[in-house]
Amino acid sequence: MDLERQNGSAARQEPVQEVSSGVLDVPFLVLTLLLTAIGLVIMFSASYARAYADKQNSTYFFVRQAIFAVGGIVVMLVITRFDYHLWRSVAFPILAVSILFLLLVLIAGKTINGSTRWFELFGISFQPSEIAKFAIIVVFATMISSYKEKMKTFRYGVVPFAAILGGIVALLALEPHLSGIIIIGAVGALMMFYGGTQLRWFLIGAAAAGLFLLIYLKVNPYAMQRITYWQDPFQDASDNGYQAIQSLYAIGSGGFFGLGLGRSRQKYLYLPEESNDYVFSILCEELGYVGAMLVILLFVLLIIRGFWLAMHARDRFGALMIAGLITLMALQVFFNIGVVTGFLPPTGISLPFFSQGGTALMLNLFEMGVVLQVSRKNGTSLMI
Repeated sequence: MDLERQNGSAARQEPVQEVSSGVLDVPFLVLTLLLTAIGLVIMFSASYARAYADKQNSTYFFVRQAIFAVGGIVVMLVITRFDYHLWRSVAFPILAVSILFLLLVLIAGKTINGSTRWFELFGISFQPSEIAKFAIIVVFATMISSYKEKMKTFRYGVVPFAAILGGIVALLALEPHLSGIIIIGAVGALMMFYGGTQLRWFLIGAAAAGLFLLIYLKVNPYAMQRITYWQDPFQDASDNGYQAIQSLYAIGSGGFFGLGLGRSRQKYLYLPEESNDYVFSILCEELGYVGAMLVILLFVLLIIRGFWLAMHARDRFGALMIAGLITLMALQVFFNIGVVTGFLPPTGISLPFFSQGGTALMLNLFEMGVVLQVSRKNGTSLMI
């Protein structure tokens, strides 16, 4: 406990310093780069038919994604050179910026399929909810590190966290953005659990979340419609159930070993969002059960290694930052694969490192860079 106080005090009093030397965690770095490389290959295979049809250039989406991947790797490596405690000093400004963008997107955002989730700045399109996810992690890590044993009380362990989550969720509900609400709510709740909030408050919170979901589905017919056609997509196979059915066709036709890289049939404009939310379906079709399981295994290894780094972090703040970021990635992987396989209703959550979207990929790599920041301080295995 004394060590935690000293670390927390040092983080508040000492200026942010560049880490000129240190070690990065080799397994985590290699797994991140490997998933990025495989993701680029699969995204190219899944996107070239759509790129040719829409842009008359089969490499259009791949080239953009590759540029963002290189930029993201550079950013990932650069931020590892700095002390990760800098996030503690800018946590609440980041939260303020995320709230500002969530407000702005409601006023001047881009509406797609009835939802206003996208904001364009300097020609780059992004979802402010992605900034909010990182803001929740860094703010909650900061607060939990400060409150320590007070996390078991209602005043410190519940009220401030619920107030922040409630504000973010309310803004997301106005877009509307159910998948963002689910991810941010789950990450926030799990970070509170990691921090020591008592279990009874989670039971009350789960009941409140269930009530909110029922009300949300009542006032949002589009969301309710998704649930209905998820249960039986064949009742409207040509419209509302079309995407789910085509995804299952892709997965089923892949069989055990797949049709071969580049040989998917569903990507030829049969499966919507084939290089975005449903890129895993194309992966299954081309690489089969074996390829899909290997990719899932890589994600599992990355997640396990991430939590190992969290358990070996030098202070509570670093541990919570890693735990939050790895939890976020794990939830996104679970929900995306759950949706494309028909296990979960459609949520609009992309697959990290694989789905088309340059800003999302850069943010994935940036977040892995923060994990590597802490691993450098841990002293694990690679000097750069």
